Amino acid sequence: MIVSEHRWTIRLALFLSALMLAGGSPSLAQPPISKEYQIKAVCLLNFAQFISWPADTFAAADKPFRIGILGEDHFGSFLDETVRGEKIDGHPLVVERYARVEDAKDCQILFISGSEDPRMQKIIAGLKETNILTVGETKHFCRIGGMIHFFILGNKIHFKINLEAVKQGDLVISSKVLRLADAFQSGRSDP
Repeated sequence: MIVSEHRWTIRLALFLSALMLAGGSPSLAQPPISKEYQIKAVCLLNFAQFISWPADTFAAADKPFRIGILGEDHFGSFLDETVRGEKIDGHPLVVERYARVEDAKDCQILFISGSEDPRMQKIIAGLKETNILTVGETKHFCRIGGMIHFFILGNKIHFKINLEAVKQGDLVISSKVLRLADAFQSGRSDP
C-alpha cells in the first residue's frame, strides 16, 4: 500500500529527526522538560508504531493502547501531548503512571524509570511472561532481561534492543527500528 508506506516513511523521518534534533519545545505552562525526555517521548510513540504485538493483545477493538511509566516521571505532560490523538491499529494511545509494577499488567509499553533501579531485577522478572515491551534507562537493563535500553553516548541518545527478550515477549520489531538500534548480545556489557 502506497499510502501506508508513505505514512511509515513520514513517521520514520520524524523518529530520526527526534533522535537528531531533540524534538519539540515544551509547553510554557509547565516546568521545561529536558530534551532528553522529549526525545524519549517521541521514541516511545515510535516504538508503539513500529512494533507489533500478538493479535490477542486487546480484548476489544476499542481498548486503548497503553504506554505506562513506572517510577519517577520525568516526562511531565510532554509524553501525553506527544501521543494525543494518535492511534495504533485503531486503538487510541493513552499514558498511565504506575507506582507498582502489579498495576502495569494491562499496558503494552512500560517505561521503567531509573528511580526503580534498586528493584529492577524483580520488576523485569515479574514481567517476563507478558507481552509488555519493557523500556528502561538504567545500566545493564538489557543484561537483566529488559527489552530496550536508552543510554547516552557522545551527547546523543541511543538505544539497545535485547532481541532475545523481545522474542520471549512475542513482539516483532520493524527492521526500520532495528537499523537505528544497537543490538544487545548476551554476555556483553551494556552501558
